[in-house]
Amino acid sequence: MTALRKQSRMAALLYFINGLPAPFALLYVPSVLIVRGNAAATAMNVRDSEYLLRLGMAVELFSATVAIFAVIAFYRLFKAVSHKHAIAMMILLVISVPISYLNVLNDLAALTFARGPAFLSAVFDKAQLDALVLFFLRLHNQGIILAQIFWGLWLFPFGIAAMRSGFIPRFVGIAAIAAGIGYLINSSVALFLPASAQGIGDLAMILGIGELAFLWMVIWGAKDQPNRQGVVASALA
Repeated sequence: MTALRKQSRMAALLYFINGLPAPFALLYVPSVLIVRGNAAATAMNVRDSEYLLRLGMAVELFSATVAIFAVIAFYRLFKAVSHKHAIAMMILLVISVPISYLNVLNDLAALTFARGPAFLSAVFDKAQLDALVLFFLRLHNQGIILAQIFWGLWLFPFGIAAMRSGFIPRFVGIAAIAAGIGYLINSSVALFLPASAQGIGDLAMILGIGELAFLWMVIWGAKDQPNRQGVVASALA
């Protein structure tokens, strides 16, 4: 296995590890805990499934942390292809990390209100505490939408760099850009046209299937390029 192929497979594997557990934390956990329009039932679910919520928080933090190492690996891979695009993709994805970290505070707040410690019970009644639980869980979902903007944006410079590289098939870059468009449409609709979020947003996320192109890199890695010794050396510098 060439050094360039090893580097590309490692970068893609880290990104795959970052995304693999995300549906559990971002989709499954909210679907189990949140009862739309029913704060009391939601708060009860949080109290009964505290460890599920904490596991979801741990998964979010894990994914955000792995994303840092993934984008550094991609930067090393593409910096000799296009330094400006490599820098852009690194900055855009890294911006999402503190958003994800801080967003976990909303889950912690929901958990605190659900448990109803004495110092809060002295100020809020149970109905108010339950309402705050639902509020912070929904605020957490809005935080995901904000982070998702950058999950989409970084795929544009990545896709361009991949298409220019010569050692990554062009379809990988095209698929990544399509996924980025899907993320941006989904976030924009959720933020600015919430009434249409269910229809347009779900349709847009179909484009997210483009991220499966990263599996190609995990399995096969970069193509051997005998005439690109400079790229190999720079990628591993």
